[in-house]
Amino acid sequence: MAQRGDMAAGVEVEQVVEALELLLRQPAGAAERGDDNAEEWTLETLRSNVAALEERLRREPGWEALRGLRAAVLAAAPGLGAAEPAAEPRWAAAAAALALLLCLQERLAQPPAAARRPGAAPPPAADTLSAAQARAVRRALRAAVVLALGPGPPAVPPPAAAARRGPRLLAAAAALARLSRHPTLGAPLLARHLGPLLAALCLLGHGPAEPTQGVSEEERAQCRETLQQVLDRVYQPLAVRELLVLQGGPKQRSASPGEGTKPALAQAPAWLRRLCGQLLSERLLRPNGVQAVVRGIMEGTGGGAGAEAAAVDWRKCDAVAKILAACPQQCLSLEDYYKRVCPQILDLLHIQDKLTARQFQRVATTTLLTMAKGHPQLAEKYLLQPMLAPLLRCADTAEIAVEDLSAGTVLVKEAELSSCVEDVFKVYVVGNDSSSLLLGSLRSVLGVVFSLYSFTKQNVSYLRSPCQEILLWFLQKAEREVSLSVLEGFAGLESSVHGLHPRCQLRVGSEGGAVIAVEETISDEDEALYQKVSSEQWHMENLVELLSHCQKSGLAGDFFIRCLKALTRVAAEDEAASNTAPPSAESLLELEQRHAGQRRQLLVLQLVAMLCESVSDTAFTDVAQVVDVVAATLQRACVSLARGAGGTVETQTLSMAMGLVAAVLGGAVQLKSSDFAVLKQLLPVLEEVSSSHPEPLIRELAADLRIAICTHGAFSAGTVGSAAERLLGRKPGPSRTSQESLAGAADGAPSPGAGAGGRPPRPGRGSGPASSGPSARSAPGETGEEQSVRREPRAAGPAPAEPSDSPAPAQLQELLLSAYDPQVPVRAAALRSLCSLIKQRDPEGLRMQEKLLQVFLENLQHEDSFVYLSAIQGVALLSNEYPEQILPALLARYGSAAQGTAEAAATRMKLGEVLMRVTRALGDMVFKHRDALIHAFLRGSRDPDSSLRASSLSNLGELCQRLGFQLGSVIQEVTSCLTAIAKTDPEAEVRRAAVHVVVVLLRGLSEKATEVLRDVLRDLYRLLKHVATAEADGAAVLHAQLALEELDAAVRRALFPPQSLQKRIVVLP
Repeated sequence: MAQRGDMAAGVEVEQVVEALELLLRQPAGAAERGDDNAEEWTLETLRSNVAALEERLRREPGWEALRGLRAAVLAAAPGLGAAEPAAEPRWAAAAAALALLLCLQERLAQPPAAARRPGAAPPPAADTLSAAQARAVRRALRAAVVLALGPGPPAVPPPAAAARRGPRLLAAAAALARLSRHPTLGAPLLARHLGPLLAALCLLGHGPAEPTQGVSEEERAQCRETLQQVLDRVYQPLAVRELLVLQGGPKQRSASPGEGTKPALAQAPAWLRRLCGQLLSERLLRPNGVQAVVRGIMEGTGGGAGAEAAAVDWRKCDAVAKILAACPQQCLSLEDYYKRVCPQILDLLHIQDKLTARQFQRVATTTLLTMAKGHPQLAEKYLLQPMLAPLLRCADTAEIAVEDLSAGTVLVKEAELSSCVEDVFKVYVVGNDSSSLLLGSLRSVLGVVFSLYSFTKQNVSYLRSPCQEILLWFLQKAEREVSLSVLEGFAGLESSVHGLHPRCQLRVGSEGGAVIAVEETISDEDEALYQKVSSEQWHMENLVELLSHCQKSGLAGDFFIRCLKALTRVAAEDEAASNTAPPSAESLLELEQRHAGQRRQLLVLQLVAMLCESVSDTAFTDVAQVVDVVAATLQRACVSLARGAGGTVETQTLSMAMGLVAAVLGGAVQLKSSDFAVLKQLLPVLEEVSSSHPEPLIRELAADLRIAICTHGAFSAGTVGSAAERLLGRKPGPSRTSQESLAGAADGAPSPGAGAGGRPPRPGRGSGPASSGPSARSAPGETGEEQSVRREPRAAGPAPAEPSDSPAPAQLQELLLSAYDPQVPVRAAALRSLCSLIKQRDPEGLRMQEKLLQVFLENLQHEDSFVYLSAIQGVALLSNEYPEQILPALLARYGSAAQGTAEAAATRMKLGEVLMRVTRALGDMVFKHRDALIHAFLRGSRDPDSSLRASSLSNLGELCQRLGFQLGSVIQEVTSCLTAIAKTDPEAEVRRAAVHVVVVLLRGLSEKATEVLRDVLRDLYRLLKHVATAEADGAAVLHAQLALEELDAAVRRALFPPQSLQKRIVVLP
């Protein structure tokens, strides 16, 4: 061995590379074609190349060392030397290439040259090759593999004599395996030619005896050991991929229509399929074997486009998941397999590489769901519980030795908690499998997730969105009864939901997440009670906010009904508690139970109050929910009547509930025949109210409602219509008997309560039954108030008849195009023409309302006043025709326009002018949009642009005049905003506008100022005094003085009303 090392030290790398190039010299014409494929070499070319190499080695004076080293290598590997170039040129060339590569390996393994001179550059490493040398080595490796092993798996061995076939294959495989151990030569060999090498080793070590004649059992064992060494040393995803190729494809099947044809793998022999399956299972059971198998199958080893394509190919992801979920045969037990593989599956969820994260996440999620379906107990033990461990660790069911932990000890770190929440989101929400196992496991930590969600609502955190999605997913996928029970647990009404441990506390993390730590003990009982009550209040508010996202599914309505029924039970419990023993006679246990019951009653009352304020009418998705609400209200009224505690509040609540039933029967909701079966559930309660309530009007209404329900609305007394109209805010119409209703339905007249005051249908809309009933004038679920609002702006003018001079669609399109003409007169004329069409209520123009609105809004940004004033007029006319559709869009655009530029501020001021024109046109109907308009102008008053702030305040003052100064609950917001602007705004014109709004309020209210503004009158007086004494702007001071005079006059009239002397003459009989 030492002698061979001395020989290698005297050989130059350039000589070995030159010998390889001489051996692999291309045939004539291949260089011109750029052909570098050894498979197309002719036998004559190989024969001549081998002969030329041998001749060069014998006669070249400087190649004695290479010749000696080659002889030593062939002596160590005799199987490479037994070849005759004339008879077997392929094997001779392959053996010569392998011998030279082994010589190169010996040379590269020698230590580096002598030490360099001082100041000279360091010499390269001994095994370093230049670019040209590395290219020649790669060609030599490819030629050796192709000539010795063949281009593919050696199901048919290389062409050689049968007696020498096995030893030659063994010699080639041994030489290649030896080369693979060198880093410089092994890297290109294993990266490009791993498949043929594995195939040769599999055949020699595990194949049948016939192709491997002449190979001893000891040599076969050595091949099996070499196979394992190569597989362990190579990059594992690459090994998995090559083993899959060796395993071959399944039996061919006919392609389905529309499916692309893909090149199919050849079917391997049975022994090779079994061996590859065993080797793949061994790769899987190794550390990080799951990731290696996934990378190998998904072809994501290089990332890039391949990973993106694999993420799209969901079939491949599902196939990988099925492979991972199946237990290999050589595994000891199914539980042992789950114990070794499940942690690696969970690690797939934490891949940070963006290119492969999606496919790994899908594979992990699908594998987990497949395992959960196949073996739920093992999946829960080794997958779900470890994934949910951070949340389970701090739940109230966890056994925490708090006496061993000091205050502030971190139980769950920020990174661990964030990873857990993200994993739960990926598996449950993205996986979207609502099996009982997944729902049950998630329910055990829902309380902690809700606590975390409530905590994130107090600050900015990236955990808020996934927590909300997790909660909404469970509430949507679980059974309705389970979802309602969970919501009650969130509210503290039930103990079925396990929340955060009482000694645990959530804290803000340094990276935007959260940390769970041991809470410090609070010695002050009052402080502890305050924190507990405030925490419950905050959880209740977040629960109501969470329910706002569940209105379309009907869950919010069902929960509201459940709370109303609980409120009825509260009333019954109060009555039962009044008849029980006095508190002095109660035991300690009974006292605790009574306190718990009282706490639950308070929570129910608080929850019902918050739901009444927050839940809108869209929470009730069908008539059954409305009936349940009314039934719960009527039952609670009956309980109050039985106790004899009926008062004004109970009577008003009962009237409103029955008015709701009357509105449903009167056409507010489109009823079906099946809905009357649901309404009949109210008959027993209505009968009880009609017989026991002390108010005659209530009794009469209850009896009339029973009749209307029993007759399916065929008979509707006047009390029913009046109650419905009072509830919907419409003027009561004349009562109608059942004969009038039937006759009206036969003649095409509106049914009772279907229109405002029984208004007949307008001309041009059709007068048949199909167009006059409730279904023709309202969409399902549209209230009568919305109908009246929608029709009211058109009630003042004539109906839109079909005009004879209506422009054709082509002319209308020409007008739309002219609205974008660069010439200002043409554009303005087109906009004026479009406004005229809207005034005439042209059917074609009104049908294109969205397009017209877009045209007008885009022309608002034009700098010419003639153009943008025409656009303002057009938007105002459209809003007058369709206020319900256009006005919300204008308000949104006014509030969300881009800020920071003069053009944006100018556009928003133009939108403010549009809103004021619409306000003037709507008249009294503006009250429906009062809050939205006020809030829009208040937001505009805080804009960075001073002109827009002043414009918004001016619009606010005019809006107050249009509203008759009936601002309602927003008066506090208005006055606070005006006070802040008048005192702190840096621009004089804005302060002047704020004081002017105060003047308008006081002047418009006049004698009612002290009554309407009584809550804010003192603040306004202090503001005006401050402006009058400290303001530098003269106009603002003048406005303040005028406002003080108006305020002084109003207060004097209130304190000293004018005395009027009246003379009364009474004529005695």
